[in-house]
Amino acid sequence: MIQLEKTYPLYLNNKAAWPNADLAVTDKYTGEIAFHTALASAPIIGEAITGAVAAAEPMARMASYERQAVLNHCVKRFGERFDELAFALCVEAGKPIADAEGEVTRLIDTFRIAAEESVRNYGEIQPLDISPRAKGYMGMWKRVPIGPCSFISPFNFPLNLAAHKIAPALAMGCPFVMKPASLTPLGAIIMGEVLAETDLPEGAFSILPASRDGADLFTTDPRIKLLSFTGSPGVGWDLKARAGKKKVVLELGGNAAVVVDKDADLDHALARIIFGGYYQSGQSCIHVQRVIVHHDIYEQFRDMLAAKVKTLVSGDPKERTTFVGPMISEKEAQRLKGWVDAAVAAGATLLAGGTCQGNMFDATLLEECPRDSDLYREEAFGPAVILSRFTDWETALDEVNDSKFGLQAGLFTNDIHKILRAWDRLDVGGICVNEVSSYRVDNMPYGGVKDSGLGREGIRFAMEDMSEIRNLVIRRTD
Repeated sequence: MIQLEKTYPLYLNNKAAWPNADLAVTDKYTGEIAFHTALASAPIIGEAITGAVAAAEPMARMASYERQAVLNHCVKRFGERFDELAFALCVEAGKPIADAEGEVTRLIDTFRIAAEESVRNYGEIQPLDISPRAKGYMGMWKRVPIGPCSFISPFNFPLNLAAHKIAPALAMGCPFVMKPASLTPLGAIIMGEVLAETDLPEGAFSILPASRDGADLFTTDPRIKLLSFTGSPGVGWDLKARAGKKKVVLELGGNAAVVVDKDADLDHALARIIFGGYYQSGQSCIHVQRVIVHHDIYEQFRDMLAAKVKTLVSGDPKERTTFVGPMISEKEAQRLKGWVDAAVAAGATLLAGGTCQGNMFDATLLEECPRDSDLYREEAFGPAVILSRFTDWETALDEVNDSKFGLQAGLFTNDIHKILRAWDRLDVGGICVNEVSSYRVDNMPYGGVKDSGLGREGIRFAMEDMSEIRNLVIRRTD
């Protein structure tokens, strides 16, 4: 049986530090305190940023193979600590063990991709002799590290969403300070422990659990050149407004839709929508929230989906039979319960679930949810899915777009013309065909439009955000 430590440090300028043990982190299933971590004060955060500024030049001077060696070390050590990392996710995030193991696998994938990309930082030769005045001139450009970065990661993927900030920063040569979510800090702290085993320049990284009020410097300090935030839209847009001149990357919320056309393989669509709607208790920004089904197959598919939802096992995330674990807090479960009850009172029909006890919320399915309800308009961020029907493909696409969010969408159809039409019309960052909106591979460009954010993750694309183009013009005098 894996045992967690009673207390964990923060990491300040590459080194473990125990200024206190003020952050209590609970087991999200039992509600008991599982461990404590150190909590960073504003002076500590300021010291970390000073260290990152000092590390910017030596980080930029690191050879590609040196950065790759650091990332490969992480890949090796995360593999060796696989079970520990998965168990930590079970405890601090309440993530069912199968989902936790999947996230550790993705953590390793993300660092492996970054190791590969660290030696592919290409530039370009550009002819400049486009007119007589530029005869004899040539140009070339390369990407250089943007400098010190600050990262704020969320509770729902404590490992992989932190990895999507840390790994490209290391690959590009950017020092960073990171604030992991206070509810789930351990994954990032373990990453700091592994990074401390390497020969990165002093100040290259700091992992700093901090209160929201105490973390203002992550956003406002002008020495930071890029802020990357993943979390709620309200917080994200506020941070952008206060970030000053620095570049800002935001990966925010969604209420993703999936369209099931009449030619779809219904058994396949069923299996994927069950996964997309209810894995890790729906606490994902690309969780399947709205399912739009063709009229001709609606009743058949509705009955299939409702029957399957009723069989999903809720309980202790450490048990392998558990599919739906706890939500992150009782407050969040009660918020979602209120939305479900309000939708039913306004005319929606409850097909499964709808009840909660503490922070355990049953897998829930509704149909014909009013479009002005919170459950339709906002991000559920919990195990609730709503069904509606369509008869015309263009109308279905309109319904997908009927959202202030635009992260990802899913389509189940075999008609290439409909697929291409959706690719043209859907106002989202990504479309998954014969797959749910919840699907992500860690090297693809990932991010949203509208209230879902700015910029793209995926190692290569994040590296572009973490760099500046530096041009060189040469006049040939021969």
